[in-house]
Amino acid sequence: MLSSDINELLTRVGPGTPMGNMMRRYWIPALLSWELETDGDPVRTRLLGEDLIAFRDTSGRVGVLDEYCPHRLTSLWLGRNEHDGIRCVYHGWKFDVTGQCVDQMNEPNSFSEKVKTTSYPAVDRGGVIWVYMGPPESQPIDPDFEWTQVPESYRSVTKVIEDCNWLQALEGGIDTSHAPVMHRALRENPAHPGIPVGGPFVKGDAPDLHVEVTDYGYRYFGVRKLGDDEQYVRGYHYVIPWTQIRPGGPGRDSQTNGHYWVPIDDGHCIVWNFYYDYDHPLSENAPDAQDTGNTFGVDVDIKTFRSFRNRSNDWLIDRQVQRTDTFTGILGVNTQDRAAQELMGPIVDRSREHLGPADKAIITARQLLQKGVNAVMDGGHAPGTQRSLGNLRSADAVLPLTTDWHDELVSRMDPDAN
Repeated sequence: MLSSDINELLTRVGPGTPMGNMMRRYWIPALLSWELETDGDPVRTRLLGEDLIAFRDTSGRVGVLDEYCPHRLTSLWLGRNEHDGIRCVYHGWKFDVTGQCVDQMNEPNSFSEKVKTTSYPAVDRGGVIWVYMGPPESQPIDPDFEWTQVPESYRSVTKVIEDCNWLQALEGGIDTSHAPVMHRALRENPAHPGIPVGGPFVKGDAPDLHVEVTDYGYRYFGVRKLGDDEQYVRGYHYVIPWTQIRPGGPGRDSQTNGHYWVPIDDGHCIVWNFYYDYDHPLSENAPDAQDTGNTFGVDVDIKTFRSFRNRSNDWLIDRQVQRTDTFTGILGVNTQDRAAQELMGPIVDRSREHLGPADKAIITARQLLQKGVNAVMDGGHAPGTQRSLGNLRSADAVLPLTTDWHDELVSRMDPDAN
């Protein structure tokens, strides 16, 4: 269980909150690059409880501004994206990507040089627009996760809105002990996809869990004994505050995938999903986004980024499929996760929980988040912001029982690890 005070500390992310202040020290994945066209329509977004608009100007630069015009506070989303700036349609005040007012159509004697609205730095990296919302003096290096550096054909990125607090979405992702239970198929060749009944992820006993704290979060290992002479080991990284880098699955040694669980506000978040291969273009052996429930136009509305299977239609659960084919009867691994997490309520009351040893990853993440918040409150750096993360990879393997799995996996997951 978690006290109500600590639950509040970890879940509230708006301006001025301790967790919100820590999160603003990181680059935040905000939009897919293709959402912003040069001189195209501005896009509304909401991050950490702040309403923002984003646009790509005539020169290709990205601007991320407070949504509301500082003149009379109508929405700049109505604005005209023209000639290297966004112009409010109400009175014609125009702002460049830095938030500086550069023109005032309704003023006979312009004082535009005295007006500047809130703006945030943005970079376009890996097909994603990243935003930094913290103090300038604390801005970290540009995001350099390995998937952002591979060629476009080597990666795939999607996103979907989830209607619950960011922390319960994160905790659902880093809790891999649920995966071979909730996401399993019940038979071979099921009508809906699921973790194969004979695969190493569901064979054998419950995993022996190991969590190793690092300067950016932790390395996690789940070790499953397979019979008398083999073991399946699965390792992932948790990067504070909202990132998981995990294996592509058995037989996909060069593939990695993962998530970002980014708060929109206290009751909603954006779930980012990335897949990449660091050796060659994604192929037929790549993870199928439809299996996860994240395919644009099939599972997710490409305009609203909301799932077609949601609370309003009970995630289209099929009880007959649940009886015969898959453990949940819900199509899509991540759709299953969202159903379980959203039904906890907007912010779950963690004082009612009963955790066990299988929840080691969740317990450690909460401790690290609290420690990170305290570090920022004391004037220090947010965890992991002072180093490159470009070498981090996930790994899994079926190994002989006599093999030292730790040395085998860590050397693949982080070449710089001690």
